[in-house]
Amino acid sequence: MNTPPLTITFLGTGTSSGVPMIACECAVCTSKNEKDTRLRSSIMVQSPSTTIVVDTTPDFRYQMLREKVKRLDAVLFTHPHKDHIAGLDDVRAFNYFQEQAMEVYANPMTIDALMREFAYAFADKKYPGVPNIELNTIGLEAFSVGNIPIVPLQVWHLKMPVFAFRFGDFTYITDANRIDESEKEKIWGSKIVVVNALRKEKHISHYSLDEAIALVQELQVPEAYFTHISHQLGRHDEIENILPEGMHLAYDGLELHV
Repeated sequence: MNTPPLTITFLGTGTSSGVPMIACECAVCTSKNEKDTRLRSSIMVQSPSTTIVVDTTPDFRYQMLREKVKRLDAVLFTHPHKDHIAGLDDVRAFNYFQEQAMEVYANPMTIDALMREFAYAFADKKYPGVPNIELNTIGLEAFSVGNIPIVPLQVWHLKMPVFAFRFGDFTYITDANRIDESEKEKIWGSKIVVVNALRKEKHISHYSLDEAIALVQELQVPEAYFTHISHQLGRHDEIENILPEGMHLAYDGLELHV
């Protein structure tokens, strides 16, 4: 299946605490630059006929309102951490207007977490108005949603397996600090890659900025954007100015066309 032209929208580019972080008065958290305000990390992938969101963050409702999203065909989940699943309840609005269940794609570990966290949505006797969700278990086999082909990749978040996703020439990697060589093969040939880059200092389960840069250089992807950014990384403009050619910090609301 050929990949149609895609628009990628960064719904959020921050780490689990968001930026600004509650109660913090650092230079990043008090910055007046809108690019230093980061909701929790998520992207929207759109073809002319299909719309997909990767992860429903605690900011999902606001992200959908900000981007004026009128239709959503599916949600893909990378992993079950709270900053990536907490907003799932708000698919209720799409259930109402689309008059159908929301298709959700995730690995078995994440599906188990969704059924625990949102047990009321999967109860035998449902309270009126709860989310209507159709769970689809996926592995590493390619699949499609509408006219968008999707290739899952497994990356590692310390010891937790996390999904990355390739959509045609675009690959999205969040919450990772290691990728097996066999999975790196799936990234080769991408024109754009997104990689998490939490901060400058090394972290137990996320790539640092230097590690993310090294990964992009190793994979020889010509254009890269860094996401899942904490306030510890530094101000957007200062970091943007020191990045190698072809590499950029993503920011909330950024649109890419692939």
